[in-house]
Parts: sequence; structure tokens; C-alpha cells
Amino acid sequence: MSIRFIDAGLQTSVQDLGRTGMMRYGVSQGGAADPLAARLGNLLLGNPPHNPVLEVTLIGPRLEFQCDISLVVTGARFTLTLDGESVENDQVIQARRGSVLNFGQLRSGTRAYIAFAGQMALTRIFDSFSTHLQSGFGGCGGQPLKKGDLIRFEETRTVADRQLREEHRLRYTGHPRLRVVAGAEETLFSGETLERFYTQAFRVTPQSNRMGIRLTGEPLHCAARTQIISSGLCPGTIQVPPDGDPIIAFVEGQTIGGYPRIAHVISADQHLLGQLKANDRISFEKVSLARAHEILAGKSALLNQLTAEYSCHSASD
Repeated sequence: MSIRFIDAGLQTSVQDLGRTGMMRYGVSQGGAADPLAARLGNLLLGNPPHNPVLEVTLIGPRLEFQCDISLVVTGARFTLTLDGESVENDQVIQARRGSVLNFGQLRSGTRAYIAFAGQMALTRIFDSFSTHLQSGFGGCGGQPLKKGDLIRFEETRTVADRQLREEHRLRYTGHPRLRVVAGAEETLFSGETLERFYTQAFRVTPQSNRMGIRLTGEPLHCAARTQIISSGLCPGTIQVPPDGDPIIAFVEGQTIGGYPRIAHVISADQHLLGQLKANDRISFEKVSLARAHEILAGKSALLNQLTAEYSCHSASD
């Protein structure tokens, strides 16, 4: 029971929801760059939220199935075909032994996720199957998948056809406005600089990766050249280095940093970072910590509702 990579795509890797509790040892969380998209794929299949998936970046793979299995593609939208027939995101796809799934043109977003109704035969490292690409461990040998690679499954199954309702499908179009809370060193920036941060549109640079998202725009500078002690960094933290171009710490980012932290992308919006690519434009909106908690609670409640709904369906398949 396996799948074979006829083509591997640009950067296809095994991911799950990452490694928690390891930052004190210098190991960043890692995992899916858009964990919401990954969770929705597993949810449709009745899988646990942490079940590993394939993360596809910009250019997708071509997969040959050597078993019967159900799967779901979520996240970025590509032109998808199974055995030459068009298939879509956010719905259960039934692959048979010998079937070929092909990713064509990227239509929106950056990263897609392939969830399978089955368990990949992988080694868990630090309680996760995720590939940590910056450090070279986890997943399949710590590297992106290559042409000719095989992924084996310990077990596979098929589930009934179903799809996400239209209102629950993720869309990645236009110019995202990410909500943030104040950073720990916000007071080191002048009122004029903070206004510039919240009113301009920044461009994502080609130097961005799973470690950090680099932005460029009208430079931001501290009001005083204050030396700060290196402190903890989490995904979503926005630092401003001396050149004035912000950097958003991402899923494989360093665990400490010494640049002033102007803001932090709220947890509920961080999945949108995984769908940014070079030259995309983004801007920021400040919210209170209480409002950030409300938004996250609402999103968590919706996920719990959908999980209960599809778990009920799976039990009756």
C-alpha cells in the first residue's frame, strides 16, 4: 500500500500540526504552514487533526496510487485531475490502484494539502511526523520528496463522498489584511512609525521561506537605538531589523531574536501566512488582546462543530 511520486513538485513534504513544547530546546514548532487547511482535509476524512498530510508548494506533484484510498485536497487551488478527469478542492476524491493525481496550474494561494484516509508509515520524531526543512529531520529523511519516492501506508480506507459547504471553504484572493496585537517593544517606535506600519501595504520578498516572511515597504525605524536582550520568538512575531523592513517569524523560525518586536499576528490569522508568496501585498490591522481571544474562540468553536458533524457522518458511513 503506497503512493509513488512520478513528479515531486517544487517543495512537497510531509507535515502535521508540528512540535509543541520544544522551543525551550531550540526546536521550532514547524508543521503545516497553513494548519487550518490541513485540519479541514483531515476533518473531511474523519482523521485525527494531527494526522500527517502532504504540503504542496507553488508547483504540485504527480502521484501514482498503488492502493485504493480516499483523499482530500485543501488550501491553495490548483487545476487538479485524477486519471485525466477534473477534480476539485474540499471534497473527497476516490483513488483506485493505478490512478494518477496530477497538479496543474496554480490558481490561487501558495500551499495545498493532500490528506489521506490512512496512516503513513513514518517515524515520529519529537512527537511529530513533520519535515523540519531548515534542520533536515522528520518526514521522509528530513527533505522534500523527490521523483521516484514512495510513501507507504500502514493502513488505508475509503470514506463516503462528501464536501465542505461553500461557506466553510478557504479563499485566498486579493490583498489580505492581517490582524495583529501590539508587540513587546512597540513603545520603541514613534507614533509616526506606528502609523506608517498600520497604513501602508507591504510586499512579500522572494527571500521569504518557512523560517521567516520578509517584507519590504517604506522603512520602519526605532525611535531610539536601544539595545534589547534576545527574547523568545513565536510564529507570527513581527521583528524590525536595522534596515527597517519587517520580518514575520514563521513556522520554522528561530526560537529567539534580538530585533524589536513591533506586533504579533493573532493566532486565528496565522494560517494566512502559509498562503503568501513573493510579491503578494499585505497590510496590518491592530486589535486588542481581548478581541484576538474572541476571534480565536469563534474559529475554535466552528472547527469543533465541523469535527462533530463529520465524525457523526463517518460513524454512519
